[in-house]
Amino acid sequence: MTESTASRPATAAPGPTAATTNWPPVAKAGEPGAYLPGLQPEASTACGQPEAAPAEPGALSGTDLLPDTEATEGADLLAQLKALIATFVILPSEEALDAATLWVAATHLQGSWQHAPRLAVVGPAKRCGKSRLLDVLTETVHQPVLTVNSTPAAVFRSITEEPPTLLVDEADTIFGSPKMAEKNEEMRGLLNAGHQRDRYVLRVVGNDHTPRRFHTFAMAAIAGIGDLPDTIMDRSIVIRMRRRAEGERVAPYRTMRDRPALHAIRDRIAQWSAPLAEQALLLEPAMPVEDRAADTWEPLVIIADLAGGPWPRLARQACRRMVDDEVQTEEDSPGGARILADIRRIFHAAGEPDSITTDQLLFTLNGDPEAPWAEAGRGGLNARGLGAMLREFGISSGNVRIGDGTQRKGYLRHKFTDAWRRYCPTVHPTAPGSEAGTGAGVGAGPRR
Repeated sequence: MTESTASRPATAAPGPTAATTNWPPVAKAGEPGAYLPGLQPEASTACGQPEAAPAEPGALSGTDLLPDTEATEGADLLAQLKALIATFVILPSEEALDAATLWVAATHLQGSWQHAPRLAVVGPAKRCGKSRLLDVLTETVHQPVLTVNSTPAAVFRSITEEPPTLLVDEADTIFGSPKMAEKNEEMRGLLNAGHQRDRYVLRVVGNDHTPRRFHTFAMAAIAGIGDLPDTIMDRSIVIRMRRRAEGERVAPYRTMRDRPALHAIRDRIAQWSAPLAEQALLLEPAMPVEDRAADTWEPLVIIADLAGGPWPRLARQACRRMVDDEVQTEEDSPGGARILADIRRIFHAAGEPDSITTDQLLFTLNGDPEAPWAEAGRGGLNARGLGAMLREFGISSGNVRIGDGTQRKGYLRHKFTDAWRRYCPTVHPTAPGSEAGTGAGVGAGPRR
């Protein structure tokens, strides 16, 4: 095994040879982080380059544009794991795939972390690959504990001083409505507390009701339709899954056939990472984000720095971009694929115009007696509620020109095409006698 990036001197030379220098200057054990005290990551310079102007949200900062470092055995193992994950599931971006890969590797060094990042695997509708991703994670993480409809008591009794990795599927059955969330408040509290080390739950046990502390610290992957409670999302690396579009292919997953390969890479990552536990415990890496986001992403960045190669750069790029994406996400008001299918029918019934005004969409949606939109509020679905649902799919309103030449707020058809292709590729017929502007009929949910 080659020397890890964390043990090399923090040196970097300016100019054309910067790509071959040992950057980022990852902290040595027991020493401060890679940046000078009091200097924010965005304000520092990488490889002697001038300080850059403030970047737009989502733009790469100096910590994201680092040259590759010398690779260790871990870099190759991470690349193999990444390829295996991509074999069975399509993630929404390359950054999300990198994050999932690093998160898996980080589960094998949980004893070194101060914070146990959650992996929130969420999607706006069914069949987005959430459970398939959890299948792959189950076979590659450290000591998986799969929980479906488990009680909080059973879960925290499964967590020991040597933390397992919790895998919670169908989280929408736990937190999918205010009533469910209230009923499962103890589970939410457990998942929140377990994000940080030394947060215990106190329970009485035995006939003499002796107080006993139970561990909560453990990394957890949580999958479900729609966003999780805000307090969990805030402690999570969020992967927003999408349904596969026509033409996108993955290999079918078969447990008995595919498990050996996944277990093999799991065991090799565990073997590689085990001797690095003390080193990982003392590292303070340069982070492109701050506060709780930095706490959550730090284990992934440390794993990347220990592996070397392209991973220090990839980890910081994923961190910056995915955190910025979540910052830009509005309050969730998920409408699932139903709202997309209904709007597609409206465009179809209107003759596929380039745009439709917001008022026309709302009039048609609220006028359908078989649709839920008229009951979305006191006066039915409004522009704000429609905008919140469509933002889940990356669709926003804008100014559109109507027949008399004036401009009104509305939606351009081309902004829906990618979401329609993924969630409702087939236009279902409208109800008999219905017309655009008077209520497009709504049948069963979209089918492939």
